[in-house]
Amino acid sequence: MKIGILQTGHAPEAMTEKFGEYHELFRSLLDGNGFSFDTYSVVDGVFPDSADAADGWVITGSRHGAYEDHPWIPPLEDLIRQTRDSGKPMIGVCFGHQIIAQALGGKVEKFPGGWSVGRTEYDLNGKTVTLNAWHQDQVTELPEGAVVQGSNDFCRNAMVAYGDTIWTVQAHPEFSNEFLTELMRTRGKGVVPDALLEEAAQRQDGPNDNAEIARFMADFLKKERA
Repeated sequence: MKIGILQTGHAPEAMTEKFGEYHELFRSLLDGNGFSFDTYSVVDGVFPDSADAADGWVITGSRHGAYEDHPWIPPLEDLIRQTRDSGKPMIGVCFGHQIIAQALGGKVEKFPGGWSVGRTEYDLNGKTVTLNAWHQDQVTELPEGAVVQGSNDFCRNAMVAYGDTIWTVQAHPEFSNEFLTELMRTRGKGVVPDALLEEAAQRQDGPNDNAEIARFMADFLKKERA
């Protein structure tokens, strides 16, 4: 099964030698499931010819806002709608979560409550899961037909399903604790409040559920659909 990775941002240059680019994090996360991968750096204007270029799609995170005026956002939204109409599976993570909601009629905005950073607990269909968060923007209004599957008090639309072909998550199952710690160091200072960075750093060494969410994502992509 060929998975197309739509890369919507770049990792900090200081981190890429050790951790790789964002698309490489997803390749590692989904490795061992029989997938092959093609990456399209849509943030740089590189797009597939159509939704038929892959059997399933993953949209990465980004430092950009879904509501910002970038030339690559409208064609990405067109591709999202085309993928939805094709019935091919699609997963969105952080910015991917947000841009899918926006493309399908929802609303994304800078959340007045501020940032969510570091290891964070979510209720996923009645089960507590812990993932690394790194976001200030949130989906504040859902498209028609979207169903919330995961949330917490700070982020009520944290995991969302659109029928049985699209699933999105606000947090980052592709971010290891070590990656998030380094991200706080390289991008956090002067952007995220110092007190929040310090609090997040103190709880960053605990376990997370990246592997469980990776299995869910792989099964979702491989699921047989009528």
